[in-house]
Amino acid sequence: MNEQPYFRYFVYLAYNGSSYHGWQIQPNGISVQEVLEKSFSTLLKQPIAITGAGRTDTGVHANMMVAHFDTHTAIDDCTRLVGKLNAFLPQSIAIFAIKQVQPTAHARFDALSRTYQYHITTQKNPFTNQVSCKVPPTIDVNKMNTAAEKLLQYADFTSFSKLHTDVKTNICTIHQAQWTQVSDTDWVFTIQADRFLRNMVRAIVGTLFDVGNGKITIEEFCAIIEQKNRCAAGTSVPAHALFLVDVAYPTTIFV
Repeated sequence: MNEQPYFRYFVYLAYNGSSYHGWQIQPNGISVQEVLEKSFSTLLKQPIAITGAGRTDTGVHANMMVAHFDTHTAIDDCTRLVGKLNAFLPQSIAIFAIKQVQPTAHARFDALSRTYQYHITTQKNPFTNQVSCKVPPTIDVNKMNTAAEKLLQYADFTSFSKLHTDVKTNICTIHQAQWTQVSDTDWVFTIQADRFLRNMVRAIVGTLFDVGNGKITIEEFCAIIEQKNRCAAGTSVPAHALFLVDVAYPTTIFV
C-alpha cells in the first residue's frame, strides 16, 4: 500500500521565552512547541507535529526560530494562515511566514548555521532589564573580545556543554564570536556556528565574564577549552538575555 503523500512547510516565528519552559514539550511545564502544535492542529483541523531547528532553554527568546510541519493537503494561502495563527496565538508568539519546502527538508538537520545574541548592560534600566544582563561598569569588553576570537581556533566544546546530554559529539564549528557596542552602556555578543550544545552559549558568556572581570586570563580561557571539562568553565549566565536571531538554510530546499 502506498504511503499518503504529504506537503512540508517551514514556519518562521519569534517568541518571548519568559513564560515558557523552553522550546521542547515538557511533562511539567508549558513550552513553545506545545502551544504551536495545539494552535496549528486547531486551525488546520488535523493533528500537526512541529519540529524546531533547535531547543532553546527555559527563558531563552527567539527573534527568529524556524520549524517545520507536514500536512496531507496543500495550504492554499500561507499568508492567510499566518494571519489566522497570529490572531489565535498568545502575544508571546508571532508567526512571520510559512513557506513550502521539499518533502525531505528538515528544520534541524538542514540548517547551515544558527546565530545567537547575548545582551549586557552596565546601567539599570526598567525597560530593558528583562532582556539584558546587568554587568559591572568595570568589565573589560576588549579582553572578552580577544578571548572570544580564540573560540574560532577550537572545535571540541565539551567544557561549555551541559553534562549528561544525549548528543553523540561535542564538535562544533564556530564561524563568528564577537562583542559589539550598541550604546554607551550596552553590548551584544553575537555567536554563529553550525550547531550548538545544550547550554553552550550561556556557559561561554559566563566564562568570558570571568575574563572581563579579571578572574582568569585569556590564556586560562584557552586552557579551560582544552581541558574539555565543564567544571573548569564559568557559571552559565541568566537565560533572559539570550536570543536566537537567525537560522540559515540552503536555497535548494525551498519549493
